[in-house]
Amino acid sequence: MTAKEIINHFELEKHPEGGYFKETYRSKGAILEQNLPEYFEGNRNYCTSIYFLLTSANFSAFHKIQQDEIWHFYEGTTLKLHLISPEGKYSYILIGNDYLNNEVPQFTVPAHFYFAAEIIKKDSFAFVGCTVSPGFDFKDFVLPSCKELITEFPEHKYIIEQLTHQ
Repeated sequence: MTAKEIINHFELEKHPEGGYFKETYRSKGAILEQNLPEYFEGNRNYCTSIYFLLTSANFSAFHKIQQDEIWHFYEGTTLKLHLISPEGKYSYILIGNDYLNNEVPQFTVPAHFYFAAEIIKKDSFAFVGCTVSPGFDFKDFVLPSCKELITEFPEHKYIIEQLTHQ
């Protein structure tokens, strides 16, 4: 299938960070706010998951959430996931199915890490799933401007300028 066919078939919508998504699961059960760390406001479902599609024509801008986020590769080409730890350490991981070239089919972004994603191969896409626990809520979503992120991590100015929308 092409990226457009996947977008249409799964009724994916544009995501604020870039790419396309659709929530596919939200647990019925919830964790009460008083049982969550202090940085959460309100209750959270136990778990949520989405389909996420990214094309080489766009990227997923640096953002962070309060929870761990597990990425699962489905099809397409390699996705490069960039990470900046809360302490400012930069790293990246290749998500895909070329295991002999150090790609992994699944990777967990730790809570509070800034992360961004891009497709390396021109005219291609990656179709993945993302699972978040405790469940995702846009109250936990931080999408900083380029200036804000460079102020926090000036040593990573080049990659931040490449992978922010503002």
